Amino acid sequence: MSAPDPPTPSFDLSGLIALVTGSSRGIGRTLADGLAAAGATVVLNGLDEARLDRARAELAADHGRDRVHASPFDITDEDQVSAAVAGIEDDIGPIGILVNNAGIQHRVPLLDLELADWRRVVEHDLTGAFVVGRAVARGMVGRRRGKIINIGSVQSELARPTIAAYTAAKGGLRNLTRAMAAEWGRADVQANSIAPGYLHTEMTQNLVDDPAFNAWVVGRTPAGRWGTGADLVGPTVWLASSASDYVNGQTIFIDGGMTAVV
Repeated sequence: MSAPDPPTPSFDLSGLIALVTGSSRGIGRTLADGLAAAGATVVLNGLDEARLDRARAELAADHGRDRVHASPFDITDEDQVSAAVAGIEDDIGPIGILVNNAGIQHRVPLLDLELADWRRVVEHDLTGAFVVGRAVARGMVGRRRGKIINIGSVQSELARPTIAAYTAAKGGLRNLTRAMAAEWGRADVQANSIAPGYLHTEMTQNLVDDPAFNAWVVGRTPAGRWGTGADLVGPTVWLASSASDYVNGQTIFIDGGMTAVV
């Protein structure tokens, strides 16, 4: 088998270090794999250390031990985040790419939503991106170079019953992305958001298995299918690369056309 063609130079991430939160499985792991395939050295993150170690070992088998690392920390804990970012930059090198992917979901009607659950979702899906983004951006701004990619959702723009906290957090993340661009753009730091549509993941398997909901997604999406994590890799590599140096503060919907039609 012949070797794969080298990446187009403007999309080549060789020599860059990428931190991907929530990357021991699911979308985050897929994105970390895609960034590594484009040449980046990746740092995986998660709270389950055993699962994180397995993910690191598996990705290292494909990309090399020196290009796949792991850093277990809680994205909502300011002290843990500060220590982890400092450790990564001391031991591995400056973080040039941050993917804020970690998040949670909680489905319950709005009238029945407990305040504690509201706070938990917003803390993980919005505040965590602020805490990690601020910690990493301090170095990026000082070096006058960096890429931040926040993982939003079609719920950054739309709403559905039973996911009010998630919808509010993802809507807030869209404007947090704009705030990052407004404040850090002059330091040549670009912050953008990817807003996936309905993806077939572990988190959504119960929805895929629901015949009525599955039919709604397939019928509502011009592409006629659920998305996959692989559908997000190309846009993520683009936003992480020099090819997107004049793109800042934007939310890119990767949804098979769902938000473009009525």
